[in-house]
Amino acid sequence: MSIENKQRLGRIMLWVLIIICAIWMLFPFYWAIVSSFKTENQLQMMPATFVPRDTQGNIDFTLRNYRAVLGNQAFLRAIVNSAIVAVTVTILALAIGAFAGFALGKLRYRGKTATLYIILAMTMFPQIAVLTGLYAIINNLGWSAIPSLIVTYLLFSLPFTAWVLTAFFRELPLEIMQSAQVDGASPFQTFYMILLPLTAPALATTGLLAFIGAWNEYLFALTFTSVEPASRTLPVIIANFPSQFSRQVPFGEIMAAGVLSSIPLIVLVFIFQRRIVAGLTAGAVKG
Repeated sequence: MSIENKQRLGRIMLWVLIIICAIWMLFPFYWAIVSSFKTENQLQMMPATFVPRDTQGNIDFTLRNYRAVLGNQAFLRAIVNSAIVAVTVTILALAIGAFAGFALGKLRYRGKTATLYIILAMTMFPQIAVLTGLYAIINNLGWSAIPSLIVTYLLFSLPFTAWVLTAFFRELPLEIMQSAQVDGASPFQTFYMILLPLTAPALATTGLLAFIGAWNEYLFALTFTSVEPASRTLPVIIANFPSQFSRQVPFGEIMAAGVLSSIPLIVLVFIFQRRIVAGLTAGAVKG
């Protein structure tokens, strides 16, 4: 086989692998969307159909599931609760993490290496290992569910944010700080006027990951809102979605709620797509 044929075969195999991976990752989302447009009878049809069809085999979409979800006050309230928690956690994680990243990446002081290792160690604890202790502490403090979730999510998102931003601040040339100091800028002015804008891709990447983590978290949300149903977030509401049309698990309504809850994340990814790619690839190539 010639070199040209080997290269052509390699490209074909690469594209086949890419297509297989794309189908593997996108098919669950496709199935969720299709299921959200099916009635309960269509969901129980055997064999299952890849598009909504009636008993005659004709394509038949329904919006009943979406009307039921959007008409559910608990779901609408859960959207507000999730937005409050996720946005607050993201802002606090980026604000505190940016200061920590600047200090750990650019300033010199004793114990910096130990601090980095402590931050890294904090990310190694599984959620279930600290759930009982956190719940007992927060219960003794008498906090409500929403502040409890914000503080709890910060415990997991802040170490990751600080660690990632430390790496980005460390990669920035030291000459930038020296030039700013020569021009009379204080360390704080150098941080927020010069260095912070340069880390915008890192802020977008870590901020989006923190937002997704807080938006999708289920274990702590289920525990802390067990006695406050009005404070439940989207994952808890979707997992316990009440049926309006049947006496069984409302799979169609759950799928519709899942699709609607994914829209904000998809929109954010498209808005910050370029910055996310720049943040993920920063430092990969030098020179």
